[in-house]
Amino acid sequence: MKTGIIGTGNMGRILIEALLESKAVSPSSMAISNRTLNKAIQIIDMYEGLSIYPTAFEVARNSDLVIICVKPLDVFQVIQDIKPAVTKNSCVVSITSPINVDQLEHVLPCSVARIIPSITNRALSGVSLFTFGKKCTLTWKRSLLELFSFISSPVEIEEEVTRVASDIVSCGPAFFSYLTRRFIEGAVSETKINEETAIKLASEMLIGLGQLLNREFYTLPALEEKVCVKGGITGEGIKVLEKELGPVFEHLFHATHEKFAEDVADLKKQYTLH
Repeated sequence: MKTGIIGTGNMGRILIEALLESKAVSPSSMAISNRTLNKAIQIIDMYEGLSIYPTAFEVARNSDLVIICVKPLDVFQVIQDIKPAVTKNSCVVSITSPINVDQLEHVLPCSVARIIPSITNRALSGVSLFTFGKKCTLTWKRSLLELFSFISSPVEIEEEVTRVASDIVSCGPAFFSYLTRRFIEGAVSETKINEETAIKLASEMLIGLGQLLNREFYTLPALEEKVCVKGGITGEGIKVLEKELGPVFEHLFHATHEKFAEDVADLKKQYTLH
């Protein structure tokens, strides 16, 4: 299977590197393009046999699977560019959440899917979120699930939970990185620990926490119960979190959903997908 990736920005590059380094795709079976070719050239210098094309159309013409990794407002233009090169046997995937599979299916004559990846996929871990078009063939569904299982745990979701699922899987690493950074800043500010040591300790703690969950030694509630001994120091810290955090995460989801609604509305204003 020939795989084409259009867009080599942050997420496009993550997918390229993860798919190649996991050996899900060989360099000779991958073609890439980017509006700024220098970015794509930097990548092909790292992987012998990788093909680069100056246009999205040429990538689509030389690929069975086309993954569109551009900004939401650029997706429709890319679709128009590649449409003449797409056949009924092709599959086109978008990684942007505001554009749904019904819209893609309305303008493309092939199998379509939306796959929302995560930065954690770069470490060949984490989740990728799948929504298939109604006309997506069983063969393509199986091929896509198998492909992304090399770099993630694929999870199929319904349209109505797209935003919250993306918040957890795709935005979550940034949210928890921010919380960890504030955790470290608090330690450095209020105690004699230096920043380098605090970063090292916090990073290793998160890695260990991930391993505990990955190997299913504990669930999240069980882990909290094991560490939080009644009347102990951890319990005092939890009391502060309970008091200070309040409805912060409820507010977070309200904010992301409002922005998502704005993005969807902007896309509907700008494009009529037909």
